[in-house]
Amino acid sequence: MMPTQRTLWPYAIIATFVLFAGYIGFMVQRAMRTTVDLVSPDYYQQELRYQQRMESVARTAALPAPVQVQYEPARQRLTLTLPPALAGQPVRGQVHFFRPSDQKLDFTLPFAPSGERPAQQLSTSRLQAGYWRLRLDFEAGGQQYFLEKELSIN
Repeated sequence: MMPTQRTLWPYAIIATFVLFAGYIGFMVQRAMRTTVDLVSPDYYQQELRYQQRMESVARTAALPAPVQVQYEPARQRLTLTLPPALAGQPVRGQVHFFRPSDQKLDFTLPFAPSGERPAQQLSTSRLQAGYWRLRLDFEAGGQQYFLEKELSIN
């Protein structure tokens, strides 16, 4: 009589299915215990601030003349000039210098232009050479305005 050969294939297939089912069960259990916070607690306030910012950007774009940002590398000076339509109105705000490559270099200055054509000059001697973003956030005549410009300091 010849001995019967036993094959291991059925056991391997069953073991593969059992391991796969165990892995899927483990992943489902892990996914069920993970907390997913898609909405921040102050979502409504954030949405209102975002909407106000978009209105400020639109209001700035609708000015009769643009807000001018002039950089003079030789004098290390930046001049921010408001349009004549805002002359005679009290203006207050902030100028944010934002360096995308190094957060430690970011800083904010007060914005208080003066003169017949409201303007303010800022020294750029403290700015390191490279790419900067200038964010001008100001209020004039009870209205908020916002402008963002890119600067390349030499």
